[in-house]
Amino acid sequence: MSQPNPIRLQSFLSGVDYPCSRDDLVRHARDQGADDDLLRHLEAIPDRTYDGPNAVSAEFSQS
Repeated sequence: MSQPNPIRLQSFLSGVDYPCSRDDLVRHARDQGADDDLLRHLEAIPDRTYDGPNAVSAEFSQS
């Protein structure tokens, strides 16, 4: 599984309401048409509340 681009991730998370959970992020990205590889990486980030896109990008880059 290759590491998806964090900028591409943020394009699928545009419009999400923060703070939100990992499951909310996955649901939103899926609804926006994110592919399975990106969704798998997003599902791999810790299950916690994220307060903004920088927090998501930081965890996403480490997954």
